[in-house]
Amino acid sequence: MRQDWRIIGLFVGGVLILGAVVGGPLLYSIKLSFYAAESFIAPPRWVGLDNYLAAIKNPSFWAALMNGLVISIFAIISQVVLGVSIALVLNRQFVGQTIVRALSIVPYFLPTVVACLIAQWMLDPNYGLIKSVLASFGSSMFDWGANSATAKGTVVLVSVWIWTPFVVTCVLAGLQTIPAQLYEAARVDGAGALKQFWHITLPGLRSVLIVVILLRGIWMFNKFDVIWLLTKGGPLNQTETLPILAYRRAFLEFDLGGGAAVATISFLLLASIILIYLRFFPIDEAKQGR
Repeated sequence: MRQDWRIIGLFVGGVLILGAVVGGPLLYSIKLSFYAAESFIAPPRWVGLDNYLAAIKNPSFWAALMNGLVISIFAIISQVVLGVSIALVLNRQFVGQTIVRALSIVPYFLPTVVACLIAQWMLDPNYGLIKSVLASFGSSMFDWGANSATAKGTVVLVSVWIWTPFVVTCVLAGLQTIPAQLYEAARVDGAGALKQFWHITLPGLRSVLIVVILLRGIWMFNKFDVIWLLTKGGPLNQTETLPILAYRRAFLEFDLGGGAAVATISFLLLASIILIYLRFFPIDEAKQGR
């Protein structure tokens, strides 16, 4: 009994610490969004909903929202498709399977700064690796950061490179739980690889994919470091997302209330999207279906 109480105490303490670490800044940010403040030292001035109205009326807010949605959607689709494909290959028996599985998750352990610096070096229009390769074939290198489409594409590609291993790990674990007897029975019935994937593999991975897409959606929508390190929201704010906009408002334009308002609206939008997503794709029903 004493040991049980210790475990309960540790669990409750962990929840309280997590609530303070996460909930404290969140509540402070929401409170700050109703004030006009130029710094954390100067006394704030109550402005009510003015920061929210100013954010919604600003075209840059809607442009940042659209940029975030576009980058998130393309990155999530690419990560899931590529991650499932790699996991299906790694799930087969072959020589050196353990080593290949270990190597497949190496990018996930790279610090984001290192991954972005490598990408910048490879894509540099003056002395990058890709420029050298193209020059050997007589082609020229264009400035990837000067075009909206290529800048967004670079953010998506780097995100796919870093976080696809997370999808691979989750999907590979899900594949291990699908009974092999189902595939054997399907082969006996004459089902090909495509039918086996559609009627056995996908239903078996439903709960895993629901959680993976949800987590990757949350992380990509809130992504700051990759975009800031690669493009800083450029060119001409074409890769600026809501987290970048909130940072710029608060710490570069010294409008803490306006930045907090953008962050709060982003939080509410993301929470609404999550609720709608779980309404259409409930995790409990997915587990029961398996």
